[in-house]
Amino acid sequence: MTRRTEWPGADAAGEEAGPAYATEPSRGPSEPGRGAGFGEGAGRRSRSRSSGSPSSSRAEKGEPRDPVEQARNICLRLLTGTPRTRKQLADALRKREIPDEAAEEVLSRFEGVGLIDDAAFADAWVESRHHGRGLARRALVRELRTKGVDPAVIDEAVGQLDPDQEEETARELVARKLRSTRGLDRDKRLRRLAGMLARKGYGEGMALRVVRQALEAEGEDTEGLDEPF
Repeated sequence: MTRRTEWPGADAAGEEAGPAYATEPSRGPSEPGRGAGFGEGAGRRSRSRSSGSPSSSRAEKGEPRDPVEQARNICLRLLTGTPRTRKQLADALRKREIPDEAAEEVLSRFEGVGLIDDAAFADAWVESRHHGRGLARRALVRELRTKGVDPAVIDEAVGQLDPDQEEETARELVARKLRSTRGLDRDKRLRRLAGMLARKGYGEGMALRVVRQALEAEGEDTEGLDEPF
């Protein structure tokens, strides 16, 4: 039987995020041996159920037959508690063999009502990964590219990261790591600290400058450290 359900994401004016209804198949018969008894009669009922068509088997499992409904359900599950880019969702639908036409319909609809927003995703990603992990622009650009965000959207998101703030974050990272390098020779400290910054996406020039200044503050002789490491 069918039951009319609302599409999540409707706005205040009642705009729906997708089809107005979803087909929800009724619960299938109980499994053999559960309240049906054993013996020949139970065996016949079991064989009758197991001989159903693949489509009826999917219905018993609660899987919608309509590919648009399948795509919708997959996207809603993936978006629960975790924002995702359009490409991430498209890849998931393709992996589950959802037809391209059905996938495009659902993705466009979700994008239209704001359930998919790559620009907001990129902004939040930059904010979170810079302040939480200390990542610099280069690393943030790489990560957003792997998630399929449009290059223009990436540029706008990372462009909001202030260069002074980026350098200050690099100094904080070096200050936290500095203690663990004490006792090592100067060049080894340099390589370890600068390498840490490089892995987080900081450019060579900034990394060298920040590390040199940190070592100078500890009384290290930094002569010759202006050369690339």
